[in-house]
Amino acid sequence: MGRVRGRDVENPRARLDHGGVAEIAPSEFTHGFELVVDGTPQSHVDLDDPTHLHFEYIVRMGAVIDQLGGSRSPLSVVHLGAGALTLPRYIDATRPGSRQQVIELEGPLVTLVREHLPLPRGAAIRIRIGDAREGLRRLPPALVGSCDLVVSDVFSGAQTPAHLTSIEFYQEIAALLSPTGVLLVNVADSPGLAFARRQVATVQTAFREVAVLADAQVLKGRRFGNLVLAASATDLPTEWLPRMLAAGPHPAKIAQGAEVAAFARGAAIVTDADAVASPRPDANLFLR
Repeated sequence: MGRVRGRDVENPRARLDHGGVAEIAPSEFTHGFELVVDGTPQSHVDLDDPTHLHFEYIVRMGAVIDQLGGSRSPLSVVHLGAGALTLPRYIDATRPGSRQQVIELEGPLVTLVREHLPLPRGAAIRIRIGDAREGLRRLPPALVGSCDLVVSDVFSGAQTPAHLTSIEFYQEIAALLSPTGVLLVNVADSPGLAFARRQVATVQTAFREVAVLADAQVLKGRRFGNLVLAASATDLPTEWLPRMLAAGPHPAKIAQGAEVAAFARGAAIVTDADAVASPRPDANLFLR
């Protein structure tokens, strides 16, 4: 997931408003750059090939996005959390004409990324600075009930803030989506998956259909990792996903139907009153 980096070269950095340091570093294992916040790799960008997603959970999100609507039809998208704008770049490249809104808390991070990893010219990607949940309420009224996709991938350091994990939060997102719109959520959890199980139970309360995409060992609760939750008010377009995910380049599993119900069975729904941040990963997780 990450590695120890040499300190002999000074990479572009920015001090964030809410603490911590963001850094853009050349990738040591592939072509492109990584956005690293306080030692945690958060995004990968290949300016020469925006379809190169690299991080496993982002590849899985891309596989779902590829199945939305027509294969090249433009999408109306809201991204909660900017990172290095990997998915907005991907959608701009694969779905020309898409209109995208990005809500990011950290203005200095956006400035750093735009300066050193500039967006493609002509990309219809608007970035709004502010809290993700507050930003949802300030989006243009015309977006309510009309979005094809909402991506929730928000981390403060290495944790998702508590107020972005509750049923009230997911109900606000559901109101933004069109009848066939899809929500994608990045959930990071430790072995046992207590946090992820509650997140699945909570998302199931707001959406009729939920699928979980993850590395098989992560899905079994054997190690810390990322799970992608895909949710919709209607059937998810996942007919071809199992074979695609099993083929790689990062083999994964998709859980649906009864398997998702069993995964979340007995887990309590998260509310604003009892929400907690996602587990903090071990400090050595991103070191090699």
